[in-house]
Order: sequence, then C-alpha cells, then structure tokens
Amino acid sequence: MATETLTGAQGIIRSLEMLGIDTVFGLPGGAILPTYDPLMDSQKIRHILVRHEQGAGHAAEGYAAASGKLGVCIATSGPGATNLVTPIMDAMMDSVPLMAITGQVNSHAIGTDAFQEADIVGITMPITKHSFLVTKAEDIPGVVAAAYELATTGRPGPVLVDVAKDAQNAKFEFSWPPKIDLPGYKPVTDPHGKQVQAAAEMILASEKPILYVGGGVIRAGAHKELLKLAELIGAPLTTTLMARGAFPDSHPQHLGMPGMHGTVPAVTGLQKADLLITLGARFDDRVTGDIKSFAKGAKVIHVDIDPAEIGKVRHADVPIVGDAKVVIGMLYDELKKQLGNKKPDYSAWWDFINGLLEKYPLGYNDLDDGKLAPQYVIERIGELSGPEAIFTAGVGQHQMWAAQFISYERPNSWLNSGGAGTMGYAVPAAMGAKVAQPERLVWAIDGDGCFQMTNQELATCAINNIPIKVAIINNSSLGMVRQWQTLFYNERYSNTDLHTGTDTVMIPDFVKMADSYGCLGIRVEKPEDVDAAIKLAMETNDRPVVVDFIVGRDAMVWPMVPAGVSNDAVQYARDAAPIWDGDE
Repeated sequence: MATETLTGAQGIIRSLEMLGIDTVFGLPGGAILPTYDPLMDSQKIRHILVRHEQGAGHAAEGYAAASGKLGVCIATSGPGATNLVTPIMDAMMDSVPLMAITGQVNSHAIGTDAFQEADIVGITMPITKHSFLVTKAEDIPGVVAAAYELATTGRPGPVLVDVAKDAQNAKFEFSWPPKIDLPGYKPVTDPHGKQVQAAAEMILASEKPILYVGGGVIRAGAHKELLKLAELIGAPLTTTLMARGAFPDSHPQHLGMPGMHGTVPAVTGLQKADLLITLGARFDDRVTGDIKSFAKGAKVIHVDIDPAEIGKVRHADVPIVGDAKVVIGMLYDELKKQLGNKKPDYSAWWDFINGLLEKYPLGYNDLDDGKLAPQYVIERIGELSGPEAIFTAGVGQHQMWAAQFISYERPNSWLNSGGAGTMGYAVPAAMGAKVAQPERLVWAIDGDGCFQMTNQELATCAINNIPIKVAIINNSSLGMVRQWQTLFYNERYSNTDLHTGTDTVMIPDFVKMADSYGCLGIRVEKPEDVDAAIKLAMETNDRPVVVDFIVGRDAMVWPMVPAGVSNDAVQYARDAAPIWDGDE
C-alpha cells in the first residue's frame, strides 16, 4: 500500500476527496485554520463560505436530502462548533446523513478552558450517531472513513469529527483505504424471512388495512418498491410530513398527510384501520396524538432499519428490522406468491374512505381582511413550478400549508425540518439543495419569522451564483404561535407581532433587504399579481429572488388535532365540532 507524508489537515482533505465528497459548507476560524489551507488547493472539493455556521449545517442537510449523498459542514472550535448543534440535532431527528468537521484547541490544552474551547464531543454525543475526538494525525483517515460509514449506512444520521489543532499540523504517513474500526456496528439491512411471511399473512387476513409511510422510505430510496406494493395490496395509504413525495399525491390510493394538520381521511383512516402497515415511520407524537387512543383497534406491522424504533412508542405485532427498500421488495414477492392471481377485497373499507374523501376535501376559505390567502399563494407556487421542483420550508403555518397545498409526485422534492421543527431551516437548506441539484428549480417557502433567522445566507447565494427563490409568507407574526394563542389563550397575543408586513410598519423591508444582498426583491399584495411574481422569480436565474407575499394574519391551518388529544377529535375547520366525538 503506497503512502505519502501529509499533515493531518492535508489528510482530512485527501480523505474527503477519496470518499467522493465534492462540496462542503463552512466558515473558518483559528482552530480549523490548518485545514482551510490545503482546502484552498483542492481541485475536487468546492467550498461554500457561509455567513453563519448554522447555515453551513442546514445547507449540508439540504444538499444531502436533495441528493441522497453525504452532506459535509466545517466549523472552528468553541462558538463555531456550537453553532452547528442545531443542524446536527435536526439531522439526527430527520435521519439526514451529515458529517460535521470541527477544529479543536491543541490537545494539551483540552480541558483547560482555553480560548474558544468547547467540549463539542460531549455536547453532541446525544444528538449524533457518534462523535469522534482526534488528537493524533495518523488517526484521521480511519476516523473520517468511519464517520462516512456511520453517517450513510443503517439509519442515516449525523457524525461529528472534532480534530485538535496540533493533530492537523502534525505529519504522518497517509495511505488509503484505511482500516475502519467500528466494533459492534452492524446495521441489519436484510429482514428475517419468516417475519416478512407473517406480515403478508396478516395483510391478507385484514379487512381495513392502511399503509402508514414515513420518511425512512425516502431515505432508503424505496419509492418505486412502495408503489408496486401499494398497488398490489390496493389499500389506502398515507405519507407523513417527512414522507411527502414517497408516493405520488395524484395516485387514487393516497389519502394525504396524517397527523396534527393531516387530512381528515388520512387521520381517520389510521384511527379506524384494523392493520397499520408501518414502513419507515416512528409513531411520532404529531401523527399519533394521544398514543393510548391511537388506532386502538389496529394490529401493527412495523418495518424500520433502526431496531430501537420498533416497540418504542407502539407495540408491533410483526416487527421487521431491515432496509425499507429490501423489506418492501420481499413483502411484495411474498404477497404476490400468496395471492396468485387474486386481489384482496377491501371494497367496504374503501366505501368508508371514499365517503371521507368526498365529505372532507382539503381546502380553505378566503378571509375578508383584503390580504392574500397564504394557501392560495403556496398552491400557485406549486402549480406553476411543477413536480420537478424542490421545495424547502421552515417550521410553522407556512410549513404545513406547503405540505398540504403543493402536490408532491416524487421523492426528495420536499425538504423540511420535521422532528426538530427548526426555524431558519428553509433558506440554507434551499441553498444546499440547489448546489446538489443545480438544474432544478428550488423554492424556499418561508415565514417572516423563520426568514429572519438565517436570511444572511442570501449573501452566500448571491456571491456563489446559487439562484434560489424565496417566498416569504408574510403575516407579520409568528403565525403558528399566534394560531395557538387564538384558539387556546383567549386571543392574548403575547409577543407574536413581528411588524414585518403591516399597513403602517415594515421592519425590516424585505424587498430592500433583498436588493441589498444582490437579490431581486418583489412585494405582492394583490391576488392578481401572484402569478406574475412567481413567473418572474422562475425566469430570473442570474441571482436569488425574494418574493414578499403579504398575507392575512388570521389565516389558520386546518384540519387540526390539538396537541395531546385523541385523533378522533380532529376538527375540519375552526368553528366545526370534532368530526367523530365518540361517533364510530
């Protein structure tokens, strides 16, 4: 095995190159400075200089989620590293393959409270698949390779590599590939055949099955297998917030998104089913509501690559540990064998579901405040952009409306912060997605609150020729919090007014801000101007575009299941009684 003498810093860059990494997002500082010197000479890695380390982390997430490849971000020690904590936690919650490389103070100074020292390994240990501290240059190739393996295999997730400054400066003999030492790490991809057989038998014995599809199906690249399985079974199907696009919205079996703001047919379909075919979903509280009353009459088949998820929230009658793509393919083959030329008869179940679809279609009512309806704006963005576009969102009302009113026909077209619910995710994630998929139209659907968390990355986009489109759904408030104050706090609006889009005050003026960042800024206040603004944004590709849509602040996200109550209490609209209210 040929070797060459490199510094530890050169070893970091060479290892990334050998792993096929072509893009990193970062911000230099003293403890990581040795690594930035050889990075400048790399002909294979594009470095994108962000304006805040949180932006680097979310951009790496967006890159990973849009491409299916590993996202990489770099920061210095201390506050540089701690600014990555939020995107690292975000990636952990949403199973995003992420490698965060941070500089650390010299190894002899660790533990002395040296300048810009932080125990980032200890800080991130609960929110990573693993966190490495490297104090010897010769360990760098093996650690970087191990981090890549951990982040991209099994259940994807974030891995931290913290490298002491003296390890970056020291010389060693570099060789590739290194030996990877991960004792005990053996993710299961192939399921047990008897469990798959038992699942098939349970499906054929059920009368009211429903497919409950989570984001694991997208991470596994299993959308084609899912389509075949769903059409073979012929049962209704729901896709969670993280699984939007795993199954075409246009497909007649698709009931939409379940959960707190899911469609009535999806929420009720899960509640009234006798079997949940759970694929890559983790029974998140936003889907289940009160877990004790969630789908009480249903048996559960639970497929997940992470054995820790199975049985964590809901008992699984048939637990299956394995890669979703492999499991779904095997389940299809087993069902095909057991069915022969027959087809399951779920006509009575579909009669019930179709009644819900007819009675409770997804929709909205215009307000009489003279402002734009946010649902209409987002709906038009989706319709004019088409299914090949990528849409990112922050968290809150605009996120839910984007999940509801844009039609997703393919995986990796919808990127959002699902588990962590991170304000500020949309703009840097869109930036990362556009870098990963430069030929695609990329929209950041953002709220005026979320946008102000990370809008400095517009400068990054403008300077690096990353022409994302940003739609600010500007209701001049922290919209989802305000909705809860309206419904549950007697309309006491404590500290939710942002003054960003009122008739008298616009602080800041987002159009002027966009112009100052070298972007095209547009403000839209009338329905008749919506389409023209969207089309202008789509046609402008020499710079980023920010469209400030002034929408009504009293618009709410419906349907809704209040937090912690039974999904049977789903409300179709504000003044409507709970749909079931004990009525079976």
